[in-house]
Amino acid sequence: SANPHLEAMDEDVLYHLDLGTRTHDLPAMFGDVKFVCVGDSPSGMRPFAELMQQELGLGGGGGRPADLCAGTDRYATFRAGPVLTVSHGMGIPSISVMLHELIKLLHRAKCRDVTIIRIGTSGGLGMEPGSVVITDTAVDSFFQARFEQAVLDAVVVRSTELDKGLAEELLRCSEELHDFLTLIGHTMCTYNFYEDGALCSFSSEKKLEYLKRAYNAGVRNTEMESTAFAATCGLCGLKAAIVCVTLLDRLEGDQTRAPRAVLLEYQQRPWRLIAAFIEERLGLAVKT
Repeated sequence: SANPHLEAMDEDVLYHLDLGTRTHDLPAMFGDVKFVCVGDSPSGMRPFAELMQQELGLGGGGGRPADLCAGTDRYATFRAGPVLTVSHGMGIPSISVMLHELIKLLHRAKCRDVTIIRIGTSGGLGMEPGSVVITDTAVDSFFQARFEQAVLDAVVVRSTELDKGLAEELLRCSEELHDFLTLIGHTMCTYNFYEDGALCSFSSEKKLEYLKRAYNAGVRNTEMESTAFAATCGLCGLKAAIVCVTLLDRLEGDQTRAPRAVLLEYQQRPWRLIAAFIEERLGLAVKT
């Protein structure tokens, strides 16, 4: 953690995770965690944890992984051996709350050499739906690699560069998976899902022109958490990556029309890539 005040605290209550230093033995519960995978959906984190159980040969009694934060309805948390999975909700405020408590958890648990990866869905730019983007840099709506954060009454600007070596390692792992395109590109983070939903203040022509400028600036997908994720992890010294599948090509339209079964298969593509990455890191045979 990058907070110098933590060691002076008598008790640290991780309220939104329903955990705490006085109520839980955090080193015993989480000290051997080496990989943290976060995603927006609480319901999506359990099947990902189940996949990791299967891939790492941890099926044991065949039981489903238990939600370690069952006392709260804010976030869901599961373990599969050295892999911790946590939901973060939708948007920068939600992921920011989770990250602060998660990173304090890793600190309190005395975890070392942790890799953290955000996995999820996104809107694509200029690619077939179902393509997977590994983010090299998270950018804002002006295509700048920065995250502006109000701290007290000042605005601070933080870098959103991600670990290049980790991105390249993930791209190499993707070569084991042959049924979808994986590439490295910029991810643009927005503060809202819609600005042309219930209201709209620009023309379709203006929107398309903007999206083309984004593509020319290196943006390959858009979502709502990447700048805050990259900035926070970077400041806290965590090696971080973002791996998101695209559900549609925003240059071709804004509505996701693929059948639900297809969208569910798309969602699992980042899971499969991360499973291959973790298996390689642990020296296990890769299952594709």
